[in-house]
Amino acid sequence: MTAKNSKATDQAQIRQIMDNCAEAVRSKDVDGIMSHYATDIVVFDLAPPLQYRGADECRKNWEAWFPTFRGPIGYELHGLEIAASKDLAFCHSFNRITGTRTDDEKTDVWVRATVCCRKLDGQWKIVHEHQSVPFYMDGSYRAAVDLKP
Repeated sequence: MTAKNSKATDQAQIRQIMDNCAEAVRSKDVDGIMSHYATDIVVFDLAPPLQYRGADECRKNWEAWFPTFRGPIGYELHGLEIAASKDLAFCHSFNRITGTRTDDEKTDVWVRATVCCRKLDGQWKIVHEHQSVPFYMDGSYRAAVDLKP
């Protein structure tokens, strides 16, 4: 396989991982998401604390978040870009989260996502994930959840 074909194959595999993770969020499938994480993953998530370290902590986070939605979660990846080398890849996208919370609050928010994958034992795994929203720097420090790409 040529280097060009190998890079295209790696990018396709990583895109499939990202699509699989998005589908797992939509269907609230914790095991589906976790199957793509490295055991020593580090996550900078939207909710506190500042980081989750390790697959066990990530699993707890997903298990706590999914039940806060009534029904499925809308989760869309927009503008996914993937840069891959031999064993390391970075992805970034804007992701839209929609749905109805258990308290009947409607959620419709765009977040910024950066994901780092590493090829471990021949398989791509997510080793770092960073989700964020900007905040207003006007002294209020409010999350800027009204922004759209």
